Amino acid sequence: MSAPRKVILAYSGGLDTSVIIPWLKETYGSAVIAVIADVGQPEDFDALRRKALASGADAAQVVDAKAEFATEYLFPALRADAVYEGQYLLGTALARPLIARVQVEVALAERADALAHGCTGKGNDQVRFELAYQALAPHLRVIAPWREWSLRSREDEIEYAAAHGIPVPATREKPYSVDQNLWHRSAEAGVLEDPWQEPPQDVYALTRSPGAAPDDPAYVEIAFERGVPTALDGTATNPVTLIQTLNRLGGQHGVGRVDMVENRLVGIKVRGVYETPGGTILALAHRDLESITIDRDTQHYVALIAPRYAELVYNGLWFSPLRHAFDAFVDAAQHTVTGTVRVKLFKGTCTVVGRTSPHALYRQDLATFGEDAVYDQQDAGGFIHLWGLPTRVFAQMNPQQIRRGLRHPVK
Repeated sequence: MSAPRKVILAYSGGLDTSVIIPWLKETYGSAVIAVIADVGQPEDFDALRRKALASGADAAQVVDAKAEFATEYLFPALRADAVYEGQYLLGTALARPLIARVQVEVALAERADALAHGCTGKGNDQVRFELAYQALAPHLRVIAPWREWSLRSREDEIEYAAAHGIPVPATREKPYSVDQNLWHRSAEAGVLEDPWQEPPQDVYALTRSPGAAPDDPAYVEIAFERGVPTALDGTATNPVTLIQTLNRLGGQHGVGRVDMVENRLVGIKVRGVYETPGGTILALAHRDLESITIDRDTQHYVALIAPRYAELVYNGLWFSPLRHAFDAFVDAAQHTVTGTVRVKLFKGTCTVVGRTSPHALYRQDLATFGEDAVYDQQDAGGFIHLWGLPTRVFAQMNPQQIRRGLRHPVK
């Protein structure tokens, strides 16, 4: 196979992509364009662009994708209640298909013939990037240096970077693999590879330790329209600012830390430490609002597909037909999910303490334990009789099987 003429690299400025630029040029002799997608990571993008050029890139582009990230990726997953393995709010998994899309758009505009990423051969991100490439530009060649080069560890990369005069953020003493964007911050590797060890405090950057959080709780009211958060404390707020505001507020109160061992798509169990303060608040508030605005059967089905939706995202299938089909169902289910939720933040906890909606299905006159004039309790007898008909008929026809369930069966 001939060497590519022009490679579009998804560039972050971290350890992996920092060494990939000189490696691509040495290995293939191709032009390299570094694409930096701004999905909310706290970077000096001018400095990042200069660093890419200093590392040997022929060009470097910064694309602001924060608003698109919030509205087209984060909020659809939020509306679907997508949480992987009950804990992970999918911050990295949701960003990857967007970064890949930005990368492909640059590749098509620049008439490039190859795409490259810095994902390892053990992780999920390689799948997320490459499935997005296959969906959006299957004719472009894919270069995955971690599956080709002779470097076998982060220590090897650090030495390679030093030999080429490239400054990198990782060190042998603190070799965390960190990913941060508008939604979350994740940390892996280093001391975190021992699941018995408590994460050191230097792992965290977005959240205070719950013990160091304020002694007084904070309250915030979040308004939703059709499942999309639109306002904070009565003030309409654009999506990016809304998430950033909740990140700061939740972080101050120690909300949103997760330390978990998860199952990667490739079959490896890996430990990740996540901070998702704003996302944690929004996910809790959204699910609570659903409880009063969605009918029982639809609500149960939303809960049924939520983990499957999360698996699709986690496993790189954002552009799959099934995810689009799920979105159509979710969109229909969210038509009535409009209202306001009041949340209390205190010492690492996030608790819903109030909810209201113009579409609320909750009726105090039906739910009350006091005297009411709406619910005729005598109706319950006939309902139970009909509901139990299949059980009763089976018991009559199969008495011995039913009686086995008794502690002292009647002979």
